[in-house]
Amino acid sequence: MTYEPVIGVETHIELSTQSKMFCGCSAEFGGPPNTNVCPVCLGLPGALPVPNRRAIEHIMAIGLALDCEVSERSVFHRKNYFYADLPKNYQISQFDIPVCRDGHLDVLADGETRRVGIERAHMEEDTGKSTHVGAGGRIHAAESTLLDFNRSGVPLVEIVSKPDIGSAAAARAYAQQLRAVVAELGVSDVRLEEGSIRFDANISVRPAGADALGTKVEVKNMNSFRSLERAVAHEVSRQVEVVEAGGDVIQETRHWDEEAAVTRSMRVKEGSSDYRYFSEPDLVPMVIDEKWVAAVRASLPELPADRLARYREQGLDERLATALSGSAAALREVHDSAVAEGAEPRQAANWLTGQVTAWMRRSGAGDLPLTGAQLAELTAIIDEGIVSASAAKEVLEGTLSGEGSPRAVAEARDLLRMSDASELDAVVAEVVAQSPEAVESYRSGERKVLGFLVGRVMKATGGRADPKIVNRLLRDRLG
Repeated sequence: MTYEPVIGVETHIELSTQSKMFCGCSAEFGGPPNTNVCPVCLGLPGALPVPNRRAIEHIMAIGLALDCEVSERSVFHRKNYFYADLPKNYQISQFDIPVCRDGHLDVLADGETRRVGIERAHMEEDTGKSTHVGAGGRIHAAESTLLDFNRSGVPLVEIVSKPDIGSAAAARAYAQQLRAVVAELGVSDVRLEEGSIRFDANISVRPAGADALGTKVEVKNMNSFRSLERAVAHEVSRQVEVVEAGGDVIQETRHWDEEAAVTRSMRVKEGSSDYRYFSEPDLVPMVIDEKWVAAVRASLPELPADRLARYREQGLDERLATALSGSAAALREVHDSAVAEGAEPRQAANWLTGQVTAWMRRSGAGDLPLTGAQLAELTAIIDEGIVSASAAKEVLEGTLSGEGSPRAVAEARDLLRMSDASELDAVVAEVVAQSPEAVESYRSGERKVLGFLVGRVMKATGGRADPKIVNRLLRDRLG
C-alpha cells in the first residue's frame, strides 16, 4: 500500500522587543544567567503581569503578512503544566481567541506552489532555559540541571500551520519561507543558532487518497532547516514501518537525535484538556480596533512574495528573480535605484547577483560601495559600445574599489573601446600582413578563418577594438 504524509509545523518565534512580554526586564539575548529577572518573570507570589504593546503589534504584523484575520477581541489564558524551567507552573498563552487566525503562506516546493493554511498565530511567553550537565546534555542521564530564567517571559509568538504539508522537503521550504517573511518584517532576528526561531513538526501518515487522518506524532529538537527535513523524513518512514508491520502509531512527543538521525520517544502527547486552560484572571481582554490594525498594516514593508512578483513583472526569469529577491537589502536597493535611473532590469540584476556579489565575498566588505546611478552608468556605457563586456568587469572592479564612476574608471584605465576606423585599419593591416596562411584560407572560401583574424586584432588592441568595425575592415581588406 502507498502512504502519504500529513504534516503541520508549529513555529515559535522570539520577538525583538526591548522588554519582556509581561514585565520591564530586558529581553536581550546572552546576558549572564539570571540577571534579567524580576518577581513577575520569576513567578513570585503577588506579582502582576502587564502586556507589552509593541509585542502585540509585532504579532499583528506577522498575522497581516500571512493574510490572517486579526481578532477584534483577544483573550489571554493560563496553560498549566509543570516543568522546572516554568517558575509559575503555568504559561500565559492563548487558547480559543488568538490575536490572528485563518491565514496562509504560498510555498514553492517539490516543483510546484502549494498554499499552506495558517490556523492561528498567538502570543505567549517563553520559558526559562534548562542546561543538563553531564552525559551529553540529555536530561535522562544528566548529573544535574542548571536553570537560567533570563529567557522566561520573553515575548513569543506561536504560528500553527494547518496539516497541508505533504513532504519533508515541503516542510523545509515552508519553514524557510516563513522565516524570510518574519525577517523582512524586522520583528525578530530569527536566528536558529540562538533559538529565536524554533520548529516542531506534527506528523502522521495515511493511505494515499484517504480522507481520515492518522495518529499524530509531535517531533521536537530540530535546530536547523536540514534537521527539520531529516527528522520529518525519518518519522514518516518510521510510522509507515509501524503501520505495515500491523502496529499502531502512538500519539506522543518524540525527540530528534541529530547524531543518530532518529526520533526517540519523550512522553505521551498531551491534549488541550491536559493543560486545563482557563482565562488569565490578571489580564483583561484585548480590544483591537480597526484604527490600530490599519496603522500596523501601513507599517508593513514589501514582503518577499510581492517582491518576487514585481521582479518577474520586470522581465526577470524565475532563477534571477529568486536570487535577487533573496539577496541582501543593500543589493536590492541598488537594483531598484539603477532601474529607476534607466538600467535594463535583467542586466542590472545579472551584474548584482554575479560580479558584484562575488566581489563582496572576495573583499569581505561590510557595506556595498556602489550606487544605483553608478550601476546604471555601467550598463549604459556597455550598451553604447563605449566599453566591451569583458572590459566592463574591470571597470566595475575599479568603481567598487573607489576609483570613481564607471566612465571615469574606463578612461583612467584606458579601457574605452577603439571605434576610430582609421586607427583600427592600421592594426587590421598589420594583422593581415602577419597572417598570410589565414588570409589565403579565407580567400579560398574558408570563411570561419575570419573569426581567427578578428581575435588577433582584439588581442593586439587589448580587447578594446569594436568587433563590428573590425569585421567590416577585415572583409573590406580581404575582398
